[in-house]
Amino acid sequence: MEQNGKPAGVATGLVAETERLVLREFTAADAPFVLRLLNEPSFVHNIGDRGVRTAEEAVRYLNDGPIASYAKHGHGLYLVALKPGLQPIGMCGLLKRDKIRDVDLGYAFLPEFWSNGYARESAASVLAIARRLRLTAVAAFVSPGNAPSIRLLDKLGFAPAGETKLEPAAAPVFVYRLQLRSPPGKPHGRAQGG
Repeated sequence: MEQNGKPAGVATGLVAETERLVLREFTAADAPFVLRLLNEPSFVHNIGDRGVRTAEEAVRYLNDGPIASYAKHGHGLYLVALKPGLQPIGMCGLLKRDKIRDVDLGYAFLPEFWSNGYARESAASVLAIARRLRLTAVAAFVSPGNAPSIRLLDKLGFAPAGETKLEPAAAPVFVYRLQLRSPPGKPHGRAQGG
């Protein structure tokens, strides 16, 4: 089977590679994986219900979300695949939300791949991409009860920066921020809460 003119299993749209993982751009062919991931109870609880219930809706989610973001912003959410077989295990990347100043780090993994360091490994690669893009800072939003994600953000060097609502009717989420480089005329360092 071919995908974008390459044999299946070849990392199409490669963005980053680590010792254990490949991060690549999503394609419409990833809809079955995205359908499963977005409907995992942990995803719905910690991130939100995206209303994706069919393969067709998953394709629309990919086309309107990550794939559109690559074209518009030069980054987006990426599929995270486990070597050597390139099995999809999650997603991780940079999101640009209309009403949020900073780009934010987003990630989600299938539960059977938790607690193996994959989120940290892929997030570190994505933060390297953010530095190459010369972003000044990266935000992250996390549900207050999501202790593993809070620990991960701390390990990555993020600092608490308050709380917000991503949608008017949504529950409040914690905001974390990582200063990547100093804005002109300001000293560099970790963001302070507030």
